[in-house]
Amino acid sequence: MSVHVGTDLIEIERIRRSLGRYARFRERCFTEAERAYCDSRANPAQSYAGRFAGKEAVGKALGFGVARAFAWQEIEIAGRPKPAVRLSGRLAERAAALGVGSVDLSMTHSRELAQAVAVATDG
Repeated sequence: MSVHVGTDLIEIERIRRSLGRYARFRERCFTEAERAYCDSRANPAQSYAGRFAGKEAVGKALGFGVARAFAWQEIEIAGRPKPAVRLSGRLAERAAALGVGSVDLSMTHSRELAQAVAVATDG
């Protein structure tokens, strides 16, 4: 069995600032379904930060550098309480080339930080 792990930790305030400062940040980094979910939450920045960390963790697990190497929307994080990961585009191609059959994702947050861990397996 082949296992690939990625993790990420981000300050929620950094995402809150990006949401307020950059008009296209939401549309560039998050799918329509992700935006609808996060915007429906009592603290949207916290949910956006968790998903941002999740996308970074998945990219790392698949061996892609973050930000420049893939389009943010090629990873969609949906569902709760257990988030599911949907891949598309070059990231889906990379996962197939690695023989990845599934990506398991865990996200958590405190008041200040959001963290995610992704485990990609060939099972």
